[in-house]
Amino acid sequence: MEGTTLRTETDAGVRSIVLTRAAEYNTITPALRDELAAAVDEAEADDDVRVVLLRAEGPAFCAGYGLDWSTAAQAEEQHWDSVRDYRMIGRFVDTYMKLWYCPKPTIAAVQGWCIAGGTDMVLCADIVIAGEGASFGYPPSRVWGTPTTAMWVYRLGLEKAKRYLLTGDEIKAPEAVAAGLILEAVPDDRLQEHAMAFARRMAQVPTTQLVMLKLLCNQTAENMGMASSRTLGTLFDGIARHTKEGLDFVARAGDVGFRQAVRERDEPFGDYGSRRP
Repeated sequence: MEGTTLRTETDAGVRSIVLTRAAEYNTITPALRDELAAAVDEAEADDDVRVVLLRAEGPAFCAGYGLDWSTAAQAEEQHWDSVRDYRMIGRFVDTYMKLWYCPKPTIAAVQGWCIAGGTDMVLCADIVIAGEGASFGYPPSRVWGTPTTAMWVYRLGLEKAKRYLLTGDEIKAPEAVAAGLILEAVPDDRLQEHAMAFARRMAQVPTTQLVMLKLLCNQTAENMGMASSRTLGTLFDGIARHTKEGLDFVARAGDVGFRQAVRERDEPFGDYGSRRP
Protein backbone atom coordinates (compact mmCIF):
# COMPACT_ATOMS: atom_id res chain seq x y z
CA MET A 1 0.00 0.00 0.00
CA GLU A 2 1.25 3.48 -0.86
CA GLY A 3 -0.79 6.61 -0.25
CA THR A 4 -0.20 10.33 -0.07
CA THR A 5 0.74 10.26 3.64
CA LEU A 6 2.21 6.78 4.23
CA ARG A 7 3.43 3.55 2.72
CA THR A 8 3.54 -0.04 4.00
CA GLU A 9 6.15 -2.80 3.83
CA THR A 10 6.17 -6.40 5.07
CA ASP A 11 9.19 -8.42 6.22
CA ALA A 12 9.51 -11.48 8.45
CA GLY A 13 5.96 -11.19 9.75
CA VAL A 14 6.29 -7.47 10.49
CA ARG A 15 4.07 -4.95 8.68
CA SER A 16 5.73 -1.53 8.71
CA ILE A 17 3.43 1.47 8.36
CA VAL A 18 5.68 4.40 7.48
CA LEU A 19 4.49 8.02 7.66
CA THR A 20 5.97 9.83 4.66
CA ARG A 21 5.15 13.55 5.01
CA ALA A 22 8.62 14.34 6.32
CA ALA A 23 8.68 17.96 5.09
CA GLU A 24 5.48 18.63 7.08
CA TYR A 25 6.76 16.79 10.21
CA ASN A 26 4.10 14.14 9.51
CA THR A 27 1.38 16.38 10.90
CA ILE A 28 -2.08 14.87 11.07
CA THR A 29 -4.53 15.53 8.25
CA PRO A 30 -7.81 13.89 7.26
CA ALA A 31 -5.90 12.01 4.55
CA LEU A 32 -3.44 10.59 7.10
CA ARG A 33 -6.36 9.58 9.31
CA ASP A 34 -8.04 7.65 6.50
CA GLU A 35 -4.87 6.04 5.15
CA LEU A 36 -3.70 4.98 8.61
CA ALA A 37 -7.08 3.40 9.34
CA ALA A 38 -6.93 1.44 6.09
CA ALA A 39 -3.33 0.36 6.69
CA VAL A 40 -4.07 -1.00 10.18
CA ASP A 41 -7.16 -2.82 8.88
CA GLU A 42 -5.09 -4.40 6.10
CA ALA A 43 -2.44 -5.55 8.56
CA GLU A 44 -5.09 -7.06 10.81
CA ALA A 45 -6.63 -9.00 7.91
CA ASP A 46 -3.29 -10.31 6.51
CA ASP A 47 -2.46 -13.75 7.94
CA ASP A 48 1.21 -13.25 7.05
CA VAL A 49 1.44 -10.31 9.47
CA ARG A 50 2.00 -10.95 13.18
CA VAL A 51 3.26 -7.54 14.37
CA VAL A 52 2.63 -3.96 13.21
CA LEU A 53 5.49 -1.43 13.37
CA LEU A 54 4.53 2.25 13.02
CA ARG A 55 7.43 4.53 12.08
CA ALA A 56 8.05 7.75 10.21
CA GLU A 57 10.38 9.43 7.78
CA GLY A 58 12.10 12.74 8.46
CA PRO A 59 13.17 14.67 11.55
CA ALA A 60 9.87 14.26 13.43
CA PHE A 61 7.57 11.33 14.05
CA CYS A 62 4.48 13.54 14.29
CA ALA A 63 4.20 17.18 15.37
CA GLY A 64 0.47 16.92 16.03
CA TYR A 65 -2.45 18.14 13.96
CA GLY A 66 -1.73 20.35 10.98
CA LEU A 67 -2.54 23.74 12.48
CA ASP A 68 -2.72 25.29 9.03
CA TRP A 69 -5.90 23.46 8.05
CA SER A 70 -7.35 22.98 11.55
CA THR A 71 -7.16 26.62 12.72
CA ALA A 72 -8.42 27.78 9.32
CA ALA A 73 -11.37 25.37 9.54
CA GLN A 74 -12.35 26.63 12.98
CA ALA A 75 -11.99 30.27 11.92
CA GLU A 76 -14.56 29.63 9.19
CA GLU A 77 -17.19 28.23 11.58
CA GLN A 78 -20.43 30.20 11.69
CA HIS A 79 -21.29 28.65 15.05
CA TRP A 80 -20.06 25.71 17.10
CA ASP A 81 -22.07 22.54 16.66
CA SER A 82 -20.84 20.40 19.56
CA VAL A 83 -22.33 17.15 18.23
CA ARG A 84 -20.82 17.67 14.78
CA ASP A 85 -17.49 18.56 16.39
CA TYR A 86 -17.57 15.39 18.51
CA ARG A 87 -18.28 13.26 15.46
CA MET A 88 -15.48 14.97 13.51
CA ILE A 89 -12.75 14.52 16.12
CA GLY A 90 -14.17 11.10 16.98
CA ARG A 91 -13.21 9.88 13.51
CA PHE A 92 -9.58 10.70 14.29
CA VAL A 93 -9.82 9.04 17.70
CA ASP A 94 -11.33 5.89 16.18
CA THR A 95 -8.33 5.65 13.85
CA TYR A 96 -5.76 6.01 16.63
CA MET A 97 -7.60 3.41 18.71
CA LYS A 98 -7.18 0.89 15.90
CA LEU A 99 -3.59 0.57 17.14
CA TRP A 100 -4.99 -0.40 20.55
CA TYR A 101 -7.80 -2.66 19.36
CA CYS A 102 -5.87 -4.34 16.52
CA PRO A 103 -5.61 -7.93 17.77
CA LYS A 104 -1.95 -8.05 16.72
CA PRO A 105 0.74 -6.21 18.70
CA THR A 106 1.56 -2.68 17.58
CA ILE A 107 4.94 -1.01 18.14
CA ALA A 108 5.85 2.62 17.45
CA ALA A 109 9.40 3.81 16.70
CA VAL A 110 9.60 7.53 17.47
CA GLN A 111 12.22 10.10 16.46
CA GLY A 112 12.19 13.85 16.97
CA TRP A 113 8.92 15.51 17.94
CA CYS A 114 5.96 13.39 19.00
CA ILE A 115 3.67 15.96 20.53
CA ALA A 116 0.03 17.05 20.84
CA GLY A 117 -2.15 14.93 18.53
CA GLY A 118 0.91 12.82 17.76
CA THR A 119 0.75 11.51 21.33
CA ASP A 120 -2.98 10.81 20.94
CA MET A 121 -1.91 8.47 18.16
CA VAL A 122 1.30 6.93 19.41
CA LEU A 123 0.23 6.21 22.99
CA CYS A 124 -2.39 3.84 21.57
CA ALA A 125 0.40 1.56 20.37
CA ASP A 126 1.21 -1.35 22.65
CA ILE A 127 4.89 -0.46 22.91
CA VAL A 128 6.75 2.79 22.17
CA ILE A 129 10.49 2.87 21.49
CA ALA A 130 12.15 6.24 20.91
CA GLY A 131 15.43 7.71 19.83
CA GLU A 132 17.27 9.45 22.65
CA GLY A 133 16.71 12.80 20.94
CA ALA A 134 12.92 12.38 20.76
CA SER A 135 10.53 14.61 22.71
CA PHE A 136 6.96 14.00 23.83
CA GLY A 137 4.32 16.25 25.36
CA TYR A 138 0.87 17.76 25.07
CA PRO A 139 1.36 21.55 24.68
CA PRO A 140 -2.30 22.14 23.70
CA SER A 141 -3.15 21.52 27.35
CA ARG A 142 -1.98 25.15 27.79
CA VAL A 143 -4.68 26.29 25.38
CA TRP A 144 -6.80 24.78 22.59
CA GLY A 145 -7.07 21.11 23.42
CA THR A 146 -7.18 18.03 25.64
CA PRO A 147 -5.79 14.54 24.96
CA THR A 148 -8.56 12.80 23.05
CA THR A 149 -7.49 9.18 23.55
CA ALA A 150 -6.73 9.94 27.23
CA MET A 151 -3.94 7.37 27.49
CA TRP A 152 -1.75 9.39 29.86
CA VAL A 153 -3.10 8.12 33.19
CA TYR A 154 -3.04 4.50 32.02
CA ARG A 155 0.64 4.76 31.05
CA LEU A 156 1.96 7.11 33.74
CA GLY A 157 -0.33 6.75 36.75
CA LEU A 158 -2.40 9.55 38.21
CA GLU A 159 0.17 11.89 39.73
CA LYS A 160 2.67 11.84 36.86
CA ALA A 161 -0.10 12.28 34.31
CA LYS A 162 -1.26 15.37 36.19
CA ARG A 163 2.31 16.66 36.41
CA TYR A 164 2.70 16.71 32.62
CA LEU A 165 -0.84 17.55 31.52
CA LEU A 166 -1.34 20.41 33.97
CA THR A 167 1.81 22.12 32.62
CA GLY A 168 1.99 20.82 29.05
CA ASP A 169 5.72 20.41 29.67
CA GLU A 170 8.01 18.78 27.14
CA ILE A 171 9.24 15.29 28.04
CA LYS A 172 12.61 14.22 26.64
CA ALA A 173 12.82 10.55 25.68
CA PRO A 174 15.06 9.44 28.61
CA GLU A 175 12.68 11.20 31.02
CA ALA A 176 9.71 9.53 29.29
CA VAL A 177 11.33 6.13 29.91
CA ALA A 178 11.92 6.91 33.58
CA ALA A 179 8.33 8.10 33.99
CA GLY A 180 6.92 4.98 32.32
CA LEU A 181 5.41 6.76 29.31
CA ILE A 182 7.46 4.70 26.83
CA LEU A 183 9.43 1.45 26.98
CA GLU A 184 12.96 2.53 26.08
CA ALA A 185 15.18 5.11 24.41
CA VAL A 186 18.06 4.09 22.16
CA PRO A 187 20.67 6.06 20.22
CA ASP A 188 18.96 7.94 17.39
CA ASP A 189 21.04 6.28 14.69
CA ARG A 190 20.03 2.82 15.95
CA LEU A 191 16.31 3.47 16.40
CA GLN A 192 14.94 1.93 13.20
CA GLU A 193 17.24 -1.08 13.30
CA HIS A 194 16.51 -1.70 16.98
CA ALA A 195 12.74 -1.35 16.62
CA MET A 196 12.65 -3.69 13.64
CA ALA A 197 14.77 -6.30 15.44
CA PHE A 198 12.41 -6.12 18.42
CA ALA A 199 9.35 -6.46 16.15
CA ARG A 200 10.89 -9.47 14.39
CA ARG A 201 11.66 -11.08 17.75
CA MET A 202 8.02 -10.66 18.77
CA ALA A 203 6.84 -11.98 15.40
CA GLN A 204 8.43 -15.35 16.18
CA VAL A 205 5.59 -15.98 18.66
CA PRO A 206 2.46 -17.57 17.12
CA THR A 207 -0.28 -15.09 16.24
CA THR A 208 -2.80 -16.84 18.48
CA GLN A 209 -0.51 -16.36 21.49
CA LEU A 210 0.13 -12.71 20.65
CA VAL A 211 -3.58 -11.99 20.29
CA MET A 212 -4.49 -13.60 23.60
CA LEU A 213 -1.66 -11.97 25.55
CA LYS A 214 -2.37 -8.50 24.15
CA LEU A 215 -6.07 -8.80 25.01
CA LEU A 216 -5.21 -10.05 28.50
CA CYS A 217 -3.00 -7.01 29.17
CA ASN A 218 -5.30 -4.44 27.57
CA GLN A 219 -8.33 -5.65 29.48
CA THR A 220 -6.87 -4.19 32.68
CA ALA A 221 -7.02 -0.67 31.25
CA GLU A 222 -10.46 -1.33 29.78
CA ASN A 223 -11.74 -2.36 33.21
CA MET A 224 -10.36 0.88 34.68
CA GLY A 225 -12.79 2.85 32.50
CA MET A 226 -10.72 3.68 29.44
CA ALA A 227 -13.76 4.07 27.19
CA SER A 228 -15.25 6.68 29.54
CA SER A 229 -11.95 8.59 29.71
CA ARG A 230 -11.76 8.62 25.93
CA THR A 231 -15.30 9.95 25.62
CA LEU A 232 -14.51 12.79 28.03
CA GLY A 233 -11.22 13.55 26.29
CA THR A 234 -12.94 13.83 22.92
CA LEU A 235 -15.73 16.02 24.28
CA PHE A 236 -13.39 18.25 26.28
CA ASP A 237 -11.13 18.74 23.26
CA GLY A 238 -14.00 20.35 21.39
CA ILE A 239 -14.89 22.51 24.38
CA ALA A 240 -11.26 23.58 24.86
CA ARG A 241 -11.06 24.71 21.25
CA HIS A 242 -14.12 26.91 21.78
CA THR A 243 -13.41 28.55 25.13
CA LYS A 244 -12.59 32.27 25.08
CA GLU A 245 -8.89 31.39 25.25
CA GLY A 246 -9.26 28.84 22.48
CA LEU A 247 -11.07 31.29 20.22
CA ASP A 248 -8.45 33.94 20.99
CA PHE A 249 -5.74 31.48 19.95
CA VAL A 250 -7.46 30.86 16.61
CA ALA A 251 -7.93 34.59 16.05
CA ARG A 252 -4.27 35.22 16.85
CA ALA A 253 -3.24 32.46 14.45
CA GLY A 254 -5.30 34.19 11.77
CA ASP A 255 -3.58 37.50 12.45
CA VAL A 256 0.07 36.43 12.75
CA GLY A 257 0.13 32.85 11.48
CA PHE A 258 -0.16 29.65 13.47
CA ARG A 259 3.61 29.28 13.95
CA GLN A 260 3.85 32.63 15.71
CA ALA A 261 0.73 31.90 17.76
CA VAL A 262 2.30 28.65 18.95
CA ARG A 263 5.55 30.47 19.83
CA GLU A 264 3.61 32.96 21.92
CA ARG A 265 1.74 30.15 23.69
CA ASP A 266 4.95 28.35 24.62
CA GLU A 267 7.28 31.30 25.27
CA PRO A 268 6.51 31.54 29.02
CA PHE A 269 7.51 27.88 29.35
CA GLY A 270 10.63 28.04 27.16
CA ASP A 271 9.92 24.91 25.12
CA TYR A 272 8.27 23.60 21.93
CA GLY A 273 7.31 26.37 19.52
CA SER A 274 9.10 29.06 21.51
CA ARG A 275 12.38 27.87 20.02
CA ARG A 276 13.10 29.90 16.95
CA PRO A 277 15.13 28.42 14.07
